Amino acid sequence: MLGGKMATWNSVDDVLRYAINQEEEAADLYRQLAAQTKKLGMRQLYEGFAREEEGHKIKLMTIRAEGLRQPAGEQTVDMKMTDYLVEPAADDSELGYQDALILAMKREKAAFRLYSDLAEKTTDPEVKATLLSLAQEEAKHKLRFEIEYDDVVQPAN
Repeated sequence: MLGGKMATWNSVDDVLRYAINQEEEAADLYRQLAAQTKKLGMRQLYEGFAREEEGHKIKLMTIRAEGLRQPAGEQTVDMKMTDYLVEPAADDSELGYQDALILAMKREKAAFRLYSDLAEKTTDPEVKATLLSLAQEEAKHKLRFEIEYDDVVQPAN
């Protein structure tokens, strides 16, 4: 996708647009997982995660609309895109349950890192708190996916 280049974002706005898009994709993936699982409890959990990701998108859109305040002189963002990219081996819509869980774990880890790093870049305490809260929610999602992965994969091995 990036041709091996160390691409960087040109602005915080670029980072936030990327994050908003990632939240949309995560919500879609979690709805797909909900449709694939036969366990009612897990289906409800995934549907809840999808709603949470949609909520994250709204929070990010608000931050984007209001602007992420940065220290003077930091107009560009020294964050390498490749640190946060997660690409599946195949088309998301064709993933089996186990592969979708792996993708979900990777996406949650990348989102956690992105929000944590963005929180370090802002001087606005309210925005910082929102970003750190988003990071913690992503960490909780990742842990829940890891537990489900262990429950699904361990019995098979």
